[in-house]
Amino acid sequence: MVKPMKDELTEIGFVELLTADDVDRAMKDAATGTTLVAINSANSCAAFAARPGAWLALSGDAKRPDRLLTVFDEQDIEATAQMRSYLEDIPPSHPSFVLFKDAELVYFLPRHRIEGVDAQMVASQLEGAFNEYGQ
Repeated sequence: MVKPMKDELTEIGFVELLTADDVDRAMKDAATGTTLVAINSANSCAAFAARPGAWLALSGDAKRPDRLLTVFDEQDIEATAQMRSYLEDIPPSHPSFVLFKDAELVYFLPRHRIEGVDAQMVASQLEGAFNEYGQ
């Protein structure tokens, strides 16, 4: 049932992380450069704003992150819990986006800034972060 929701991100280059080990390996690779993590969800703001916003941001003129990773909240429970261990002091929020630069969390776009806005607004917020922290 959630496969099409996962595909919306993997088809634009996100690597799906399914286990805690997948997350740890991916975050080890995130030691250099920029890494965007999408915490995907089955709710309406993910469908209408988050996933389309990611697509718009990555197809625009902004600097593109070096790595694109995704976990699916409430589906890939182990992977999501492990990813959250890298988000010190940030409460769970889905959907959301996290940008790391050289393994340091530099930007977080939580659900409350996704919910109630359109995909273009999400894209604009992501593009701003890409340009500020990109290589």
